[in-house]
Amino acid sequence: MSIEIISWNVNGIRAVSTKKALKWIDERVPDILCLQEIKALEEQIPDDLFELEYAHRSVNSADKKGYSGTATFSSSVPLYTKNRHEIDLGREGRILEQDFGDFVLFNVYFPNGQKNDERLEVKMKFYDDFFTHCQALREEGKSIVICGDVNTAHKEIDLKNPKANSKTSGFLPIEREWMDKLVAHGYVDTFRYVHGEREEEYSWWSYRSGARIKNVGWRIDYFFISEDLIECLEDAFILQEVEGSDHCPVGIRLDI
Repeated sequence: MSIEIISWNVNGIRAVSTKKALKWIDERVPDILCLQEIKALEEQIPDDLFELEYAHRSVNSADKKGYSGTATFSSSVPLYTKNRHEIDLGREGRILEQDFGDFVLFNVYFPNGQKNDERLEVKMKFYDDFFTHCQALREEGKSIVICGDVNTAHKEIDLKNPKANSKTSGFLPIEREWMDKLVAHGYVDTFRYVHGEREEEYSWWSYRSGARIKNVGWRIDYFFISEDLIECLEDAFILQEVEGSDHCPVGIRLDI
């Protein structure tokens, strides 16, 4: 059975709804839709995002109103859903963990470290605690799918101006080294696995200076899968044509 999973940082689910920017879901019909930075409580999520009816919806809202948050819509009901507040210590609604039987899916909005050094420390602790948790699940024999806004571009090919941003959070050596560690421990960057060194494939653009029109962007939204799922990977893609946020959706198809 082939399933499609799509991930999108919507930068405000109510704003996206006003723009009717999720209506493409009715034509695409992904089996699982993972949204980040919803900036809403569950009861604030509009009912008219799309007409497609999912069997299950999970929402992890931040304690702080109008901030962060994740939501996952799925055509099947997961065996369990957990928010993992032990990793997300600020209770910012950053993680949804769901077991779909054949794999454990993580919908994650990783912290941004650009505000100050303290926030960078929060980001790196989140990275490390999340990695440790994933490794514990792997030791239990679980297959893992990680998707979301990682808030770091991994390699120089993953952003337009790597040298100019070499001292900016989102492309710091310490952040990129964590992604190196993830890959070294058997988590596969699905887009690079499928498309190799294809250039100028980005998922986020600043609202400033017409960056999106000029394609001056960063690839900071990812799907990683544990290496045992490689044989199941049919495709990985970036939907740059979808507008409505400063990010665009990314996705994969798995033959499970």
